[in-house]
Amino acid sequence: MNPVTEENAKDGTSAWLPDRPAPVTAATRATPIEGYCSATSVRAGDTLALYVSTDPAAEWSLEIFRSGYYGGLGARLVASYGPYRGSVQPTPEVGPYRIRACDWAESLSIDIPADWVSGVYLGKLTEHGSGYQSYVIFVVADDRDCDLIVQCSDLTWQAYNRWPDVHSIYDDGYDNGMYWGPGVGVSFQRPYGKYRQLVDSALSTGSGEWFLWEFPFSFWAERSGYDVSYISTLDLHAGPETLRRARGFISVGHDEYYTADMFRHLSQAVDGGLNVAFLSGNAVYGQATPVPHPPRSVIRTDVFAAREPDMFRIIPTLAYLPYDAPDGKDLLGSRSTYPCMGGGDWTCVLPDHWVFAGTGMKYGDAIPGLVGWETHGLVTEARPVEVIAAGTVSSHWGTGPYAATVYSASRGNVVFNAATIYWSEALAAPPGHIRPDQYLPRNGPDPRVQAITRNLLLRFIQSPRLRDHEQTG
Repeated sequence: MNPVTEENAKDGTSAWLPDRPAPVTAATRATPIEGYCSATSVRAGDTLALYVSTDPAAEWSLEIFRSGYYGGLGARLVASYGPYRGSVQPTPEVGPYRIRACDWAESLSIDIPADWVSGVYLGKLTEHGSGYQSYVIFVVADDRDCDLIVQCSDLTWQAYNRWPDVHSIYDDGYDNGMYWGPGVGVSFQRPYGKYRQLVDSALSTGSGEWFLWEFPFSFWAERSGYDVSYISTLDLHAGPETLRRARGFISVGHDEYYTADMFRHLSQAVDGGLNVAFLSGNAVYGQATPVPHPPRSVIRTDVFAAREPDMFRIIPTLAYLPYDAPDGKDLLGSRSTYPCMGGGDWTCVLPDHWVFAGTGMKYGDAIPGLVGWETHGLVTEARPVEVIAAGTVSSHWGTGPYAATVYSASRGNVVFNAATIYWSEALAAPPGHIRPDQYLPRNGPDPRVQAITRNLLLRFIQSPRLRDHEQTG
């Protein structure tokens, strides 16, 4: 039995769900109680600092939960802290690249216990005067051998984070939230504001996009008993070593922003024998580059794409980028093309492919509404790609293609591309999850998507680890 299965045998709780979500200002900020962590991921023995503000000053407490299946309850309580006396921490000035980076006084320091199993950990903050609540979030990573590494797309969460008002990577102060040029950045040194797109969910206040995209996959994978280990995007940025211990790498949902180092590390791992599943859409598209100041900050510098005439009609500021980065389609199999937003049915076009085993799907059979809200449609010519599902997506921007792909790399390893952000919603509907209703209605968990994903992961876990490929040359 793997450590994640053992962990999920422990008693779960639904107490992680908010009793009284803190109200937000400027559509994003929960001023009664909000906080952020000193790191996106930690390991056993590390120290994690928390920075918390209460406005007005008030006592507060913290409960930490590990997200997972836990008999369908969705989390387990692992620690409680407080109460502590809170204060109003200052709103940072606008710094270089329009970045807002907090310099708050430390509120709490936590030594990560050795028995905290790798996963996504949710800190539920409660302000005692009003009972208002919000979240902080972090990954506990490890270095053990595992079958599957699940990446939390927290670089993308941060890119879309508008805290304290209009300061995401899309806000240049003039373009009303659709700026796509260089020179604008974001910092991890601030709370996550309430999510600004698609849904109005209190669960996103302080927790990024975890509950929208990755959580349904994690809930399903841990219920199914897979041996999973979790990392932050910044772990992949830091080095390729963490990939060597795994048989497969999983990208889920909205995995848009990569650094040049992330792209290089994952591409080299694919060439070295690692299986990869992009259960995601608009993945590996925006290039973010770390800057030394403000601390823990990145700026947008490019896209992992070539110039396309239609992109400038839809988003003119894309013309300001240099287009020096490699093209993401050569890693993914297919990538975003314009219009990359919309909705469509996921339609089988290669029914004899092994991914469809046991699904009963025939040519032309479709899973309603599964494609969206962002997609992949431009297929690479640099890989021996098989298109397994294809069709069109439609939005107010127009109509364009999507293409779900599979290819085998040089070591016989597989790269699967679902071509949709919505894939995880067809795996599970965990507590608190809210499905966006943009473009086309969807029906939640679908046994065909579950079977395709099982077929894929079985192929992964029957493969050697990346390290074993390296040792055999």
